[in-house]
Amino acid sequence: MLAAHPSVSAAAGRAARARANRLGVLGMVGAMGFFVVNDTIVKFAGESLPGAQLIAIRGAMATALIFAVIVAMGKVREIGAVTQRWVLVRSFLDAITTLLFLVALFHLPISTATSINATSPLLITLLAAVVAGERVRGALWAATAIGFAGVLLVIQPGAGGFNLYALVAFLSTMVLAVRDIVTRRVDASVPSIVVTLSTSLLVTLLAGALSLFEGWIAVSTRSLVMLGAAAVSISVAYVLIVASTRRGDLSVIAPFRYSALAFAAVAGFLVWGDVPNALAWCGFALLVGAGVYVLRVEQRARTAPPPMD
Repeated sequence: MLAAHPSVSAAAGRAARARANRLGVLGMVGAMGFFVVNDTIVKFAGESLPGAQLIAIRGAMATALIFAVIVAMGKVREIGAVTQRWVLVRSFLDAITTLLFLVALFHLPISTATSINATSPLLITLLAAVVAGERVRGALWAATAIGFAGVLLVIQPGAGGFNLYALVAFLSTMVLAVRDIVTRRVDASVPSIVVTLSTSLLVTLLAGALSLFEGWIAVSTRSLVMLGAAAVSISVAYVLIVASTRRGDLSVIAPFRYSALAFAAVAGFLVWGDVPNALAWCGFALLVGAGVYVLRVEQRARTAPPPMD
């Protein structure tokens, strides 16, 4: 058989990478939507329940749900992969970033906490270049910098919403960026749903341990229903975030975390009546515009014909 011409193979490779990036972007946007739904429910329920108890209950529900999905998928024999080193490291980092973010979320408007969390693409782009060795184009640097400027417009330091808990939210974001880099170390043979199980289980165990110091109170049926809905949302978000960060280029996919800002703005208005001011809306526009621009630049670069010899 004749070997494929190098230019044909290169074109096929670029097409495959472009498709992987598109799927990664869709997964990231979907994950952000479900994360905001979860955060909204948890923040609302946190007004009547201790935080650690709330996360432990939600985590137990999510873990049971994810395990049921694994059984339905016939992947029970692959559960042993949760003991692999990089799966455990990723899960531990995810548990830490989850708990830190929720501590901040209980004390900040959801749009502010989500905005701080949206600085992760800049950190991930830096880590992707330094640690993962990805080639980061000038347009990506510019877009992430513009996105960071948008975050500052939303947060508006000194406007009364930037306090110690904002720093906790930023620490959570730093851990999150490292987590997404570590995700690439997880063996490709490990199903995303199994990685999700490990994450959910560690979050539950850590929250359960903390709840022993915080104390437990009786939980109403209404709260249980809310936490059940949060468990479904966080389970879907976990699967999507793992799948999205295991395909394509992180420096392309990461900026689409900015979509969480739009979801958070809507949730903040519908549930708490929060209305962003003009500067915040400008920040949202910069964040969303930067993400869309990144994808367009990368798509053009990857679909362009190779240079002639």
